[in-house]
Amino acid sequence: MAIKTKGFLNGRLPEELMQLLVTLASTWDDVENPSEFQVQALSGAMTNEVFQILWPTTKVDHHRKVLVRVYGEGVDIFFNRYDEIRTFECLSHHGHGPRLLGRFSDGRVEEFIHARTLSAEDLRDAEISALIAAKMKEFHGLNMPGTKTAVLWSRVRRWLRKAKNLCSSADIKEFGLESLDAEIQALEKELTQDDQEIGFCHNDLQYGNIMMDEETKSITLIDYEYSSYNPVAYDLANHFCEMAANYHSDPPHILDYTKYPDEDERRRFVHAYLSSSGEEPTDTEVEDLLQLAEKYSLANHLFWGLWGIISSYVNKIEFDYKEYARQRFQQYWVKKPQLLGPSLLPLEDAETA
Repeated sequence: MAIKTKGFLNGRLPEELMQLLVTLASTWDDVENPSEFQVQALSGAMTNEVFQILWPTTKVDHHRKVLVRVYGEGVDIFFNRYDEIRTFECLSHHGHGPRLLGRFSDGRVEEFIHARTLSAEDLRDAEISALIAAKMKEFHGLNMPGTKTAVLWSRVRRWLRKAKNLCSSADIKEFGLESLDAEIQALEKELTQDDQEIGFCHNDLQYGNIMMDEETKSITLIDYEYSSYNPVAYDLANHFCEMAANYHSDPPHILDYTKYPDEDERRRFVHAYLSSSGEEPTDTEVEDLLQLAEKYSLANHLFWGLWGIISSYVNKIEFDYKEYARQRFQQYWVKKPQLLGPSLLPLEDAETA
């Protein structure tokens, strides 16, 4: 995916960021000239724009590296930047993810993690998948600041209001936005259970937000913009849905639902997730979470469908957000009768089901 950022265009960095990088590099004894560095755009990001900064060192074939994250235009619609920074710092303090090295007006500088970012194909590897499941379970158990109640439904309603405000009347009609209030209400009623587990969820666990140390096989989750407390089944559903995506393909917005994990793959993941705590789950526990996660895929499609519509109006990254949204909504309407049956169908459809 080709990416351009105003401040980085033709190598011209904002003066504030330039000073931050030079000051940071001045603390390293093996960097002779802190003002001489390379800027490399990293592909696959769809909310922010991400760059790798490299300084040559006195050691042969060795560089110092940091990661610069430039906040996407208009993305504060989706989350509170203060809360996101607080989450980042808290996770860093507890040994999760990269360290925060500095901030500038339009972004921040992070520690560069020397691990491999996973590919779309890696998610299908049984060994790697089990490692991801265990790390997700650990992540869900974190004690984070802020409200410990699910934010899914309030967030998706807020995004729907924003989408309606931004959209043309043609888009409102095409995407059926006027009917989504009723869909969200019915879905929340159907999926909310008194005994469902609420944990600190990543909410965006696509392959590009997962890194693995090849030697130790340790997994690191990165990019916490959308992280919050939510039903853990929703987070599993999100991860399963992301297996249909390859954001490094051409074009990157196309989703291939033939790659959605089959029931055996999902069951193995759920079993690995539950057993990572050290106790063997019962068949009933596995089946219950498996089925609930599958139903939460519907909420996931609405969530990211609305995200795509809003992004098409506010984000300048080269990505076909509107077509991405169209695919997510199409999948919602395809899967809804299969997962929920005729009881939640519109009346005229229920009568013929």
